[in-house]
Amino acid sequence: MPSPKLSLQLDFRSGLPIYTQIVNQISSLVANGVLKPDDQLPTVRAMAQELRINFNTVARAYRLLSESGIISTQQGRGTYILEIPPPEVSASLKTRALETLTDRYLTDATRLGFSLDEIRLFLEKRFSQTKLPEENL
Repeated sequence: MPSPKLSLQLDFRSGLPIYTQIVNQISSLVANGVLKPDDQLPTVRAMAQELRINFNTVARAYRLLSESGIISTQQGRGTYILEIPPPEVSASLKTRALETLTDRYLTDATRLGFSLDEIRLFLEKRFSQTKLPEENL
């Protein structure tokens, strides 16, 4: 079955390799249930064309996802999301996604000229003001 439309967001200035960004975002989509087992991913060529990046970059990301047991590429059939990973793998994927978001935030904030102390103080203030549902605390 075809997957939902992937809307990967690449940051070419982040310092994080593009293939790593692809791996992290697809892993996050799987961990959060957006991509489900048997969902089909675009071909390497189609994704490279859509993202306007080199074919080999997508091929490297797919190879890493395959080695992690997240996807399977079947010659002539396509690339599919595998069964839902065990809880410890899902937790690891979610942690990796949070790390990526945090790194991107810190990179962007420091690029804007904020010091790490200013960022920490701002986050502490926002955290104390944020109301989250009980189950997410």
